[in-house]
Amino acid sequence: MQFDQLQTGDSARVQGFSEVPEAYRNRLMSLGLTPGTTFKVQHRAPLGDPIAIVVRGFRLSLRSQEAAGMQVEKL
Repeated sequence: MQFDQLQTGDSARVQGFSEVPEAYRNRLMSLGLTPGTTFKVQHRAPLGDPIAIVVRGFRLSLRSQEAAGMQVEKL
């Protein structure tokens, strides 16, 4: 499942990354989005972008376009 298919309130686990530039993949991983990490979609902006998630106890906002290559498993 793709990250951008998640809805507000969904919980998911990071499975990996596909078609994400290495620099941005490293940035996502440095923010705590490593494979196996669980998170919850907390909020979507009115126009759908950005998306706020709660991961490892903090709130993180991601642009849909940049996180589109993140593969997730809905829990």
